[in-house]
Amino acid sequence: MKLILAILIVLSSSVLFGQTTITLFPDQAETKINKEIYGHFAEHLGRCIYGGIYVGEDSDIPNTRGFRDDVTGALIDMKIPLLRWPGGCFADTYNWKDGIGPREERPSMVNVHWGNVTEDNSFGTHEFLDFCDLIDAEPYINVNVGSGTVREASEWIEYVTSSNISPMTDLRKKNGREEPWNVKYWGIGNENWGCGGNMTPEYYADVYRNYASYAGGAKYKIACGASDFDYNWTDVMMARMQGKGNLLQGLSLHYYTVTHNWTKKGSATEFDEEEWFTTLSKTLFMDELIQKHSTIMDKYDPEKRVGLIVDEWGNWFDVEPGTNPGFLYQQNTLRDALVAGINLNIFNNHADRVKMSNIAQTINVLQSVILTKDDEMVLTPTYYVFKMYSVHQDATMIPASLKTGDYTMDGNSVPTVNASASTKDGVVSITICNLNPNNSENIKISVPESEFASASGQIITAEHMNDFNDFGKRESVHLMEFDVAKPKDGKLVFELPSKSVVLIQLK
Repeated sequence: MKLILAILIVLSSSVLFGQTTITLFPDQAETKINKEIYGHFAEHLGRCIYGGIYVGEDSDIPNTRGFRDDVTGALIDMKIPLLRWPGGCFADTYNWKDGIGPREERPSMVNVHWGNVTEDNSFGTHEFLDFCDLIDAEPYINVNVGSGTVREASEWIEYVTSSNISPMTDLRKKNGREEPWNVKYWGIGNENWGCGGNMTPEYYADVYRNYASYAGGAKYKIACGASDFDYNWTDVMMARMQGKGNLLQGLSLHYYTVTHNWTKKGSATEFDEEEWFTTLSKTLFMDELIQKHSTIMDKYDPEKRVGLIVDEWGNWFDVEPGTNPGFLYQQNTLRDALVAGINLNIFNNHADRVKMSNIAQTINVLQSVILTKDDEMVLTPTYYVFKMYSVHQDATMIPASLKTGDYTMDGNSVPTVNASASTKDGVVSITICNLNPNNSENIKISVPESEFASASGQIITAEHMNDFNDFGKRESVHLMEFDVAKPKDGKLVFELPSKSVVLIQLK
């Protein structure tokens, strides 16, 4: 759908509020933005796996080998690069051997973390890796450290990755897979400071070294890192891994945007401007977290050999009324689109240290990109941000100077504009978020000593800050064309509508 800028300005009731200048330095571009920064997370939680990804071959819902065709197509179109599984907290209660072999013979278990529902293990290792093949996504598997054993983890890695003759490869072949899978990324535990065992960093560091020593088939081993601003956890882990470089390739970080507090998180759809501001302000805290954790990592790893892996992030609101509180099902509004855009810009700008991130979660859980209900599917505002930002995958980050004013609420301020830029195949891509829900912003993009023949744009916005896409209704928030003038002398000036996420591409 083509969108004329003047119409957008009227719809958002915006007025010219200030000017932002973005100066790009493509001659200094040298850091790759890993495609894995645009990764996703699928846990055995609520309706993420069952009913979201997997419905079984006998379902009336159109599927391929049990995987929903509509979901599969949408994820391929979004260019999903990587998927993390099976958790989350679920990972540290999961025995992988319960999820292999004939489905009718697999033992069930109780999902104690998420709703105390019965898990029948019909979706296991083969199904997950088959789905990753289907959507052309790299798999990222989390092993059980909280309640598992070193042998259990090492046998899982061997079962998946080994081509040697062994009991585990024989078992894999018996279950229908002759050749090993090429699984690079392995997480050694999850949130071991909490649901993964309530460990101290000192204890976990020793446990990690033990597990990692027997994970020879794991090319890229990721240790459980800090929650939020637990900088001591990062310091202890990095200190205790000194001289053990072959055992550690990534260290995780978890940070959720919670508008109020963990007891009362607020509604995903019913909020005012004060809550909008608070949510975006707390989202911007991700930048400080990455900077401070990176500084600690730099002390022990100045070559930046160990990647910072933000493998759980996103908005966490109260569940939708009438739904199972253990299923974490929430709607997804334009506010979520801004949160996604801001975070992804931050990750892009720290691509020298941030090597992967995984939004929580892919379908029907927290800040998901897709919602399903029976045979219906909804693409959320967050989905469209990931689709828009896919231009940054494996591109080269362009350093930029951003000068912008403040968006102020009740005496508190945040930068009005948040942005990142990259170059790939001769195209410069700039993604820009206007955090102000009331006023447009005049944007001046400058690329010194450069000349471009054309400029194009896309935009995600809506009439109201809490607009969302719902079942059986026309989409309120989606990708639209955004008209911009032809650049002149390496400069481009345009008006950025209020509460919007925009992509500008220069050729």
